Parts: sequence; structure tokens; C-alpha cells
Amino acid sequence: MNNDEKTYLVFGRNVLFTGLVSFFMDVSSEMIYPLVPLFLVGVLGVNMSMIGLIEGIAESTASLLKVFSGWLSDRTMQRKNLMLAGYAISTLSRPIMAMAGSWQQVLASRCTDRLGKGVRTSPRDAIIAESTQSTHLGRAFSFHRAMDTLGAVIGPAITFALLGFFNNDYRKIFWLSMVPGVIAVILIILFIQEKKRQPKPEAERPKLTLKHFDWKVKFFIVIAALFALGNSSDAFLILRAGQVGIPVTTIPVVYLVFNLVYSLSALPAGIAADKFGRKRIILLGFVLFAGLYYGFAVAKNGSAIWLLFGLYGLFMGLTEGIQKAFLATIIPPDFKATAFGVYAATTGLAMLPASLIAGWLWDHISPAATFYFGAATASLSAILFTVLIVFIHYSQRLTVRES
Repeated sequence: MNNDEKTYLVFGRNVLFTGLVSFFMDVSSEMIYPLVPLFLVGVLGVNMSMIGLIEGIAESTASLLKVFSGWLSDRTMQRKNLMLAGYAISTLSRPIMAMAGSWQQVLASRCTDRLGKGVRTSPRDAIIAESTQSTHLGRAFSFHRAMDTLGAVIGPAITFALLGFFNNDYRKIFWLSMVPGVIAVILIILFIQEKKRQPKPEAERPKLTLKHFDWKVKFFIVIAALFALGNSSDAFLILRAGQVGIPVTTIPVVYLVFNLVYSLSALPAGIAADKFGRKRIILLGFVLFAGLYYGFAVAKNGSAIWLLFGLYGLFMGLTEGIQKAFLATIIPPDFKATAFGVYAATTGLAMLPASLIAGWLWDHISPAATFYFGAATASLSAILFTVLIVFIHYSQRLTVRES
């Protein structure tokens, strides 16, 4: 970290401005995200299974690109340009949503938005990891998540204010969501500084393979994928809130509470993870998720929904950034973007079956079945992560003895 970066508190310049970029992009995204399932159901007359298909395909689109963009970033040493392209593509998805007259056009908008996310995520995470001391990785990634989620607080708040002003005209809000997205793109151009590297000879450039990663990385990615299989789209949480009795005009506020708790808890959770251990915080998050999804299954009134959305925000604060920080400590330094891409792609690809399963369970068994399934996969993930922790502990002791 150079002297210029040290002036930005404990974070480097890139961490600070990457956080601001994510803040504005999430303002843009979350202005429309709580409205998408309502728009699909109320305006376009789409059923739950189709919503699951749309969300699953959209997330899978992003996931397939995260591996390739991570590998390309490591191979070409181009982080900033890929990050810039990704944020620009997501911003350009907003007009498609604003003009959508069918679920296919909504799908096109969501896929374009997620395509941009797929392009930008891995190189962006690599920039954060390379701009941060190893002892501060937890707080750096959690700071980024906090800024990202602060935008997700402001976005629904703006939407809540605009719904009444525009008489529930969703399309006008979709158009206005472009503005913060454009600001995010401008911030990347002006303030993100890429670390200069000498291009490697062709023979030394990273190959798109898992051979670079040991058993710890692979085991953790399998656990994350299993967990993601039960962590279906938040659209189902929003629809559950409406089903239990939360008024449509209040749902953006419920989603705002979720994001507010997420934002406020992320940085303290990252600091605690750096101090007390990232593995413990991740395990706590898995257990909390199992409990709160069980709560969504049995919820009977609006008061329970408010509490559960708050707990969901706490879960996100405990896990989202910290899982990446943990991963950064067990991957080879020359393959950071590739590893982040594999991790993001694997968990993201699980979103397609996750959302399809959630929609099928909702339509053919009961809404509660969707959340029972999520609670079960989270519980199994917690057990497997405990096994991973034990294996890592004993492998480290064995290494010390042999040395």
C-alpha cells in the first residue's frame, strides 16, 4: 500500500472508491429490484414458477461470466477496464425494463443487468484484495459490502417516496434508476487506479483450471454452492411479505430495513472477523440463516416479517463480505480474480435450480415449503463448514509438526 493510499483511513484509495461505485450502482439496482416481482405479478400477470425461472436464468447469466472475467483479468492484468464495462452494461439494462411489455423483456433486462455484474465482480474483488493488507481483508470486504448495501437502503427509500408521487407508475422509476448508475461509471473512470504489472510470458499466464486450488478452496466452494441452492431469490421473500399482509406500498420500506441492518452490521462484522476469526463468523451466519428461513416458513403476521427481514440483513452482514475475505486467505496470489470468479460462478449458477425449486415448491406444495427447504440446506452447510474448520485446524497442526 503506497503513501497516497494510507491517507484513506485503514482502507486504500481503491477500496474507498470501489465502495462508492457500488453504493451508487446499488441505489440504481435497488430502486427497481423490490418492484420487479410486483411488476411481473401485478402488471404482467406472471406466476411464481415463471418468476423463479426469470431470476434463476438472470443469476446464472452472471455466474457463467464471472469465471471467464476473473480468468481474463488475471491473464491480461486488466482489472479496471473489465470493472468499467460491467457497470456500464448494468446501467444500460434500465431502459429495457422501463419499456418492457412482456416477461421476456423483463428477462432480457435482468439478464443484461446480471451480465454486467458477471463481468465486473471478479476483477473488482481482485482490486480490493490487492489494495488491502492481509490483516485488514475482513474489514475491507465488509466496508465494500456496507457501502454497497447503504445504496440498497437509499434505493428502496427513493422508490417508496416516488411510488406515491408517480401514482405507482413503476416505469418512471425504472427510467430514473439510470442516474445513479451513470454516476458509478464516472467514478470508476476518474478515481479507480489499477496496479501496474508487467505482462507475463504466455507460458506463465493463468490457465482456466481448478488445478491452481487446493482441497480447502474446493471444499469451501462446494459448501457455498450447497448453501446457495436453498438461498433462492429475494423476490420470494418480498412476495412472502405481501402474502402475510404487508401492503404493497410498504414493501419497499421492509426491504429498506433489511438493507439498513445489512449495511450497519457489515463493517462491525468484518472487524470482528479479523479479530476473532472469519470462520466463526461465517458459521454463525449459516446457523442464523437456517433459523430465519424457518421463521419465514411459519410467519403468520406482518410483525414477524419485519423482524425476519431485519435478521436477514444481519445474516448478510455476517457472511457476504467475510466469505470473500476468508477465500482470499486460502487462494494463491496469482489467481485471485480466477478464484473469486469460480466462487461467484458456482454460487450464482446454483441460483437457477434454487429459484426453480423455490417457485415449484411455492406453486405445488406451499409457500412455507420454499423456506423449509432453505433452512435445511443452510443447516447442512453449517455442518459441512464445521468439518472444514476441523480439517484446516488439523492440517495446520500437521504442517507445524513436519516443519
